[in-house]
Amino acid sequence: MNNMKKIEWKKIIKCFVPPIITFLLKGKFLRGNYSSWKDAKKDSVGYDSVVILEKVKKSLLKVKNGEAISERDSVLFDKVEYSWPMVAGLLNASNNKSGELRVLDFGGSLGTTYFQNRLFLQDFKELQWAIVEQEHFVRTGKEFFEDQKLKFYHNIEDCVKEINPNVVVLSSVIQYIEKPFEILDKLMKVGADYIIIDRMPLIGKKDRIVVQRVSSAIYRASYPSWLLNEQNFVSFLTRDYNLLIDFDAIDGVWYMGRLLIKHKGYIFKRKS
Repeated sequence: MNNMKKIEWKKIIKCFVPPIITFLLKGKFLRGNYSSWKDAKKDSVGYDSVVILEKVKKSLLKVKNGEAISERDSVLFDKVEYSWPMVAGLLNASNNKSGELRVLDFGGSLGTTYFQNRLFLQDFKELQWAIVEQEHFVRTGKEFFEDQKLKFYHNIEDCVKEINPNVVVLSSVIQYIEKPFEILDKLMKVGADYIIIDRMPLIGKKDRIVVQRVSSAIYRASYPSWLLNEQNFVSFLTRDYNLLIDFDAIDGVWYMGRLLIKHKGYIFKRKS
């Protein structure tokens, strides 16, 4: 009975607490206005920390083995918080290829988005989900997670050569790359039919470099992050792709002082 009461109170609190408060309670904080990525990096630990990898591996192995329902940022959840536009985009891309889905998931950790959506991925005629990640993530992915459908690659070129992706997925990753537009340009040149972006923090002002700090309750880490101007970000992608839809991501709206930060998602389709 006590457990049931706790669950009910959690649901009630979640209904009334603003997204920024739940964000703070999860122990993630943004700070600073750095003049360069190098300066922000000096003031942070970095995303390549072994601590992060181990925490993510431990959590995702539980999801893979059916011992947990869902994982995001190494935190386990008792239900999947679907990004329904992401699901719709993947299904639409598959329908346009007669049931074939070949995904290049750039910065996809050890399979967070893959495992989150696997319920909807089971019946495709052909499914190949390829994650391009840092070396230590790829090594761990190959050892503990790789199978016939889920693969790991060190770089975009090897991935494209092997699977010829028809979808590029970017979920909560572009903001953590030193030169985001260089990577975006490279991924656009892959020529995939669709680019699906999710959980991207964007602002209405000029680009800003901050440091994101994570509470030790999750894992002790900090890393540089971009807050990119939304209009410039979308304009860059619409050089080669048409914007089909934009949507609000599950992270919601944050404030950093008076600075409004919107987490957005987008589905782009390659121009004919």
